[in-house]
Amino acid sequence: MSIVNTRDKTITTKVVYYGPGLGGKTTSLKCVHDILDPNKRVKLISLKTDEERTLFFDFLPIDLGMVGGYKIKIQGFTVPGQVKYNLTRKYVLMGADCVVFVADSQADRIDENVESILNLGENLTANGLDVNTIPLVLQYNKRDLPELSSVEDLDAKLNFRGVPTYESSAKEGGGVFEAFREASGQMLDSVARKYQMETSEDGVGDSARRFLARLAERPCS
Repeated sequence: MSIVNTRDKTITTKVVYYGPGLGGKTTSLKCVHDILDPNKRVKLISLKTDEERTLFFDFLPIDLGMVGGYKIKIQGFTVPGQVKYNLTRKYVLMGADCVVFVADSQADRIDENVESILNLGENLTANGLDVNTIPLVLQYNKRDLPELSSVEDLDAKLNFRGVPTYESSAKEGGGVFEAFREASGQMLDSVARKYQMETSEDGVGDSARRFLARLAERPCS
């Protein structure tokens, strides 16, 4: 849940990367980390199994500094994709302000994508959150690989709300930061509405989008 201190002009929010196992959630968060913090002053905390799959979660504290008159901090998390860790998924979603759903574009994984987005709705509901209203972005990952589902098919199966979608390659970085930028903007727009915040220029969400757009040309390492 977002924390807003209007006296100190601080906003703390939480974005969760959700999706099927091995879809690119951790790689996406690493890419965001590379662009926002190229000198690695802050560490991404990642708990993995021996097979390099996320066991519990990844956590990245993101400090955007002063944006739109507020000091913005974002807590970035990923959930484990494996079904057996569903309780962990549910726990990580607690208090989420936004979700980036990372779909695996490979054609043979469409059913797993559908299963995962349905599971997202169930776990949001369990946390008192609404999949129909929470800020949401869909990231269609692995577009650099062969034998992919079409964007039209992915939209038909996954984009039940008509939210923004981004084709991406988490390994190469394309589309990943753009999805994060839109998610952050949506999230901060929602926070501003909720707390009836007075912001400079045309809103803290749009200010964040402009700020992040200036960083988008940095590469993922």
